[in-house]
Amino acid sequence: MTAEVTGEGTGELFSEERSADVVAASFAGTPDPRLRQVMTSLVRHLHAFVKDVELTEEEWAFAIDFLTRTGHTSDDVRQEFILLSDVLGVSMLVETINHRAGGTSTESTVLGPFHMVESPPRQLGDDIALDGKGTPCLVSGQVTGPDGEPLAGATVDVWQTNEDGFYDVQQPDVQPPGNLRGLFTADGDGRFWFRSVVPRFYPIPDDGPVGQLLAATGRHPNRPAHLHFIVAAPGYRPVTTHVFVADSPYLDSDAVFGVKESLVREVPEVDDPARAAEVGLANPFRTLTFDLTLLREGQAPPAAQPADAQPTVVRGAPA
Repeated sequence: MTAEVTGEGTGELFSEERSADVVAASFAGTPDPRLRQVMTSLVRHLHAFVKDVELTEEEWAFAIDFLTRTGHTSDDVRQEFILLSDVLGVSMLVETINHRAGGTSTESTVLGPFHMVESPPRQLGDDIALDGKGTPCLVSGQVTGPDGEPLAGATVDVWQTNEDGFYDVQQPDVQPPGNLRGLFTADGDGRFWFRSVVPRFYPIPDDGPVGQLLAATGRHPNRPAHLHFIVAAPGYRPVTTHVFVADSPYLDSDAVFGVKESLVREVPEVDDPARAAEVGLANPFRTLTFDLTLLREGQAPPAAQPADAQPTVVRGAPA
């Protein structure tokens, strides 16, 4: 006996031509309107994809196996599905849609997989490089609101890799706990400063299914050098972002598509023994300045712009 698949209340039988309509109709009675919208759109796009590439049974079986292995690779300290979302650009797209800045506030980017512990509270000016390794760097900036008002007491949570490209949680037997992490409170003018080292580029974990996908498609797993920030202040919308080192490799090919033009900063060298002694760093040292602007709570983010209205920026191309 052959089973017939029909859409709820449509009377239509499943066929290649009507597949998306029949399956989408089965969700017509979903009580939650948002869930109904999401599932209907998902079905239509998924069926269109399968028809577009004419997916073979062998390819579909491989895809199921890939997703199964992705789940098995995930554990308490590693989420391979998030990594998959990252390398497909979905994480950045969701982040960008939900935190549109429109040039009025600091742009956001992905949280990343290594904000796994609470950053230890630090005093302004503290050195977060507990192992003393790396090129010394003075990091400073100011947190303001959309009208330039300084946000006194804003919290500035930072974390980064060491000179070898690893976070402390990746090397618990090598790096001191809390190395290159800090939770700072801005002063009365919204300013913050601390001592650190210049971060280094590094590869995302590539020993699992996602790494195999990158290798099969000729993509590298590297991220450019960056410093993570989460900045918050009462009455304002927090921002999760990075600041990228301008002379780092992979700015044009970040494995997770996290680089935005507005987040790239020069990190110039300072060769001044007196200034180095003043800030408590070896001479010469480098400086990174990163000011951040927050939107007010309830302040509506700008609407999405049509694709043809947005200029395409190619790093290194003539203006």
